[in-house]
Amino acid sequence: MNKNLAVEEVLNEEELLEKYDKEHAFRKKIGKWAFIVSFLAISLTAFQLYTAIFGTLPSQQQRGFHLGLGLGLIFLLYPSHKGDAHRKLPWFSILLSIGYILISFYFYISEQINLPTLFAVLVFVTLFLISRIASGKSKWGIPWYDGLLAFMGVGVGFYQVIFYKEVIFRTGAYISQDYIVAALGVLLVLEAARRAVGLPIVVVASLALLYAYLGPYMPGFLAHRGFSIERIITHSYLSTEGILGIPIAISATFIYLFLFFGVVLRKTGIGQFFNDLAFALTGKSVGGPAKAAVVASAMQGTVTGSSVANTVGSGSFTIPLMKKAGYRPEFAAAVEASASTGGQLMPPIMGAAAFLMIEFTNMPYSQIALAAAIPAVLYFTGIFISVHLESKRMGILGLPKEQLPDLKDLIIKKGYLFLPLIAIIAILVSGQSPMKAAYMGILTAFIVSLFRKETRMNFRDILHTFEEGAKSALSVIAAVASAGIIVGVVTLTGLGLKVAGGIIDLAGGILLLTLFFTMIASIVLGMGLPTTANYVITATMAAPALLELGVPVIAAHLFVFYFGIVADITPPVALAAYAGSGIARSNPFDTGVTAVKIAIAAFLIPYMFTLSPQLVLVGATPLKVIFSLITAMLGMIGVSSAMMGYLRRSCNWLERLILLVAGLTLINPGLWTDMIGIGALVIVYLLQRNQKEVVQISS
Repeated sequence: MNKNLAVEEVLNEEELLEKYDKEHAFRKKIGKWAFIVSFLAISLTAFQLYTAIFGTLPSQQQRGFHLGLGLGLIFLLYPSHKGDAHRKLPWFSILLSIGYILISFYFYISEQINLPTLFAVLVFVTLFLISRIASGKSKWGIPWYDGLLAFMGVGVGFYQVIFYKEVIFRTGAYISQDYIVAALGVLLVLEAARRAVGLPIVVVASLALLYAYLGPYMPGFLAHRGFSIERIITHSYLSTEGILGIPIAISATFIYLFLFFGVVLRKTGIGQFFNDLAFALTGKSVGGPAKAAVVASAMQGTVTGSSVANTVGSGSFTIPLMKKAGYRPEFAAAVEASASTGGQLMPPIMGAAAFLMIEFTNMPYSQIALAAAIPAVLYFTGIFISVHLESKRMGILGLPKEQLPDLKDLIIKKGYLFLPLIAIIAILVSGQSPMKAAYMGILTAFIVSLFRKETRMNFRDILHTFEEGAKSALSVIAAVASAGIIVGVVTLTGLGLKVAGGIIDLAGGILLLTLFFTMIASIVLGMGLPTTANYVITATMAAPALLELGVPVIAAHLFVFYFGIVADITPPVALAAYAGSGIARSNPFDTGVTAVKIAIAAFLIPYMFTLSPQLVLVGATPLKVIFSLITAMLGMIGVSSAMMGYLRRSCNWLERLILLVAGLTLINPGLWTDMIGIGALVIVYLLQRNQKEVVQISS
């Protein structure tokens, strides 16, 4: 394929990732710290692989090691503020210091620590603030205070590794050093999350901590008896229900390994293989460039698990190609963004939050992935329909055969690149653990890389891959650790049940209204939080409301999971759409609106499988699944046609209204609603059948 088509319009991928995806905003010049960063990163990956093969450590040790090295790397790699101008004093550094001073004074007054300890804390904070004001650019590449924070981050994590037996023995009767470490651990996690994830999750976690303390002053059903600062911070850091709770437990086992697996696969060139395969399959059909982008993103999403990274990685080639074919810049960017966002929904390797679902649903991952398969297929089918209709409306044809890779030749020469994915699917289907599936996938990918000279890795390449694997996991570690604070407050105060009851009361016990309110909450949270943190919050507070109304467990959790993900293409904060817009040089907001139109299926499918659980294989029989699939497909055709304004020809406002009604009625399962929906579709089809189709042939 001629890859020079896109060269003139491709922006720097790293710049786009840094702008729209905070997890890629690493320091680029770290000077003499490079060795330390490499050592910590390689050690983290080696530890994860070792425990995957030989068995994990006791819970606090496994999670403490994972968190400690993660915090250390975050403070070394992520600057405290944009540009890393060391002469400035970021306001958050002031708040962090004031918070630690106030907590220390509180412990001193309540006689939890002595005067020398308080003095040492004050000296440290003073030196920290003076250094932030006075220091210039460090010749070491990283300011010394970030090195100190990294050391402290490793220290609080390893405190759980070294003293875990003593901490367990002292539960309820902690000593002064426990309180100091717990307070420092909470504050360091919040600061690490601010750097690697963003401020919104810090605000939510901080409000949760305040809620735990100010319980007696809360209004209505939110009120509770309140807890002391000592209880809050020890519950948040020293127990296994807070920072070291379920979210980071999954990160320290399954999530890290699958993220590393994605890095290994990228080293084998599988991303380009997916692109070539997608163009070979769809490139010749109507709207070939856009359809190829959809198929490629669906396949690449199983590897990246990141909406923005997938958009930039695939879109740097597909978006300019779509523009050249005749698509509007907004449409080209929106197609890539909506397809890339769906990558987190596509089994067998979904987004990181899908692995958290294992603990929240008490279901094996193989069952979760199987349940998510039909909704994921429906999602990409909906995008495919929208692309096809827009291509027909504009008269955009496929690419010439000479510009496309040969499918047979591609399969013969590079078909072996599917082996790692096949290995993972086989192990999951056999009922073995996701951890074993991940490391067997990694091993298979490494073996596969030996087949060709251009993908074969030497020892230096392997070490670099280990380092990249650790870097890819840092934002997830920060997100799940801060989400653990929120989960800890929920379990401590019983907030989850209170919020669930409040949602049901607000909806009057009506399922559709409860679903709507839950959708809004998930999307709003998703605009500011990463998918992992969003899912943790909604799984503990919103999903129980759906369960109480009789929604099956997997359907309830997939519902909040879906809407947390589609926030990436929902204006006003549509990061994946804005990243695609940066490549297409289109209007960002219009790109987001167009992405919502294209991916309208994403807003309908959760309602489909909630109202018709056969789509997630609950109470499913082959006949029920087939019937539900047919009506769901027809429903998406109706809604997509209404959104795009085209069926057999351009639709007037009345036809669009009828198509919308037809699609919505087909979503709600039932004989009469299905008959009405099918009848309305047939009416519009017949109205347009004998009318001449008018197209605008692209030049």
